[in-house]
Order: sequence, then C-alpha cells, then structure tokens
Amino acid sequence: MEEQKTELKMIRMSEVESQEVKWLWYPFIPYGKLTIIQGDPGDGKTTLVLNIAAKLSKGECLDSDMDVQEPVNVIYQTAEDGLADTVKPRLEIAGADCEKILVIDESDKSLSMADERLEEALAKTEAKVLILDPIQAYLGGGMDMNRANEARDMTKKLGALAEKYQCAILLIGHMNKASGNKAAYRGMGSIDFFAVARSVLLVGRIEGEPNTRAVVQIKNNLAAFGHPKAFMLSEMGLHWLGDYEITADEVLGGIAPKANKLEQAKQMLRELAETTNMVQSNEVFEMADEQGISKRTMENAKKELGIRAKKINNLWYWELDTVKQR
Repeated sequence: MEEQKTELKMIRMSEVESQEVKWLWYPFIPYGKLTIIQGDPGDGKTTLVLNIAAKLSKGECLDSDMDVQEPVNVIYQTAEDGLADTVKPRLEIAGADCEKILVIDESDKSLSMADERLEEALAKTEAKVLILDPIQAYLGGGMDMNRANEARDMTKKLGALAEKYQCAILLIGHMNKASGNKAAYRGMGSIDFFAVARSVLLVGRIEGEPNTRAVVQIKNNLAAFGHPKAFMLSEMGLHWLGDYEITADEVLGGIAPKANKLEQAKQMLRELAETTNMVQSNEVFEMADEQGISKRTMENAKKELGIRAKKINNLWYWELDTVKQR
C-alpha cells in the first residue's frame, strides 16, 4: 500500500511568540504540560494528589511554592478506588470543596487517554488540573505502554490537550518491580512516558520514619530541580512538612537519610546560642556549608526557631536569644 503524502508546512521562528512557563507548583508542576508522580503502591501518591486537589478546590496552597489565587476545578479519574467509600472520605478529611472536584462518568464506557471526553470535560469545566490515577488504567484496550511508538503517540495527544487548555495534567504511575535501577527506568513502562513529561516526581517511604513520605523530583526540563519535600500520614490525614533532606537514591534504596539536615541546622544554632547572643549571618552560612547544610535549610531552621535578623553597620546578624527558650 502506497503511503499517503503529507503536505510540507514550515514554521518560521520569527513568527512564533515567546511565552513564559506558568506554574501551579514551582518547580514541580507546570501548567500546560504533563507531570508524572510515581512510586510504589501504598506509598502515598494518591493521598498527596488528593490533598493538592483539596487545597486547589478552596484556592489554598499545600506548599509555600504553590501559586493559587482562587478556587479552581479539578478533574480526578481513578480506576482503583471507589468514589463513595474511598475517594469522597479522603477528600472530606482533606477539607475539599467537593463542588470543585469533578469526575467523568465511566459507567457507560471506560475512559482512555485518547478519549474525546477528556477534551470535552476540560472545555466544559475549565479545570486547571486533570489527574489520571493510575495511568496504566487509562491506556485503552489495544495499547501497549512498553512499545515506544504507542506510548509516544498517546502522551503527545495528552500534551497537546494540556497546552491547549493550559491545565496541569498529572499522571499517577506505579513503579515496576526492578530494584537498584535508576528511577527513570523503574517507571511506567516505555521510557517515552518519562521522556514526554516535563517534570517527574518520586513519592516514597523514608527508612526509619514509618509514617513519613518523601517527594523528590527526578526530572525537570523547565527549571532547576526543586528541593525535596516530605509529608506525614495519620488517621487525621496528611500533615505537610515541607523541605526535607533526602535523595532519590535513599528513597529507592530504602536507605535512611544520612542526617536530617534541618534538625542538624537547628542543633547547630542551639549550640551557638549557648556561647553567644548574636552571630553574623555570613558566619552561620559558612559554618553550615562546612557541614553540608544549604543556605535554604539554615533559613528554614532560623524560621522554625523564631530567630530574628538585625542589621548593624550594613551587616546582618541573627539574634539567638529565642533559641535558648526552646
């Protein structure tokens, strides 16, 4: 059979208007792009995503780096959990405005990534976030995600939808069984899924902390990698911890972090407070650098300990009086 000829069309870059990337959660979740959130079953991926959705439904932020100005609609598709007995209770615990959380009815026909109802739903609801959980369930009957050409075509269509409606599309994926491999290759089948996503987040357990989960960015094509985050799980729901010192290798390998740098930073400040009431901020950062503690982590420790900064003769000092009281 003779292949049908496709008309040549050229794009002149001078006619392309430059645009800045807009972020739901900098630098983790961009608008207009695909983001993968992957991890082993039971490690908290869905809980994290539902809590993000709950915050968005009320126009609130889960993390300080999120940019949420007003309540938004979120489309959440799940093939693993019952809406009435699992999803709704989880959303209620998270404090969601369930009027803003929408689900495409699959009772007549199961949804797939190529389903035209996805675009219809985005156009009708103006949702800013679309979640498919897990992505393996939305491939369609004849699609094999381990075949690169099929995975590429599918993700290309999803990417076009995200760009057209400037929504963030989140693909939740289970890791495969292989151990000791790079996170990219423990993902969801064909590496093309990993390649098309602009951001990939790994959610996993922290060794020695049974109720704590880490969120580590393992791919980012649009900005510098984000600082690892963490959250705690309990019967009361999710408690966001924010910045956490851990690596993807430690999460994947089930290795306890060498040290919780935030606690290490706070201990350093407590020890300083035993001998002085005030210390120059540059000296603090130099001491921290020698111990492998980042400036950002020291700033977080300063905030948690209630330390005030004071400017004297154009130099900044940290007042350590409050540290002695803690």
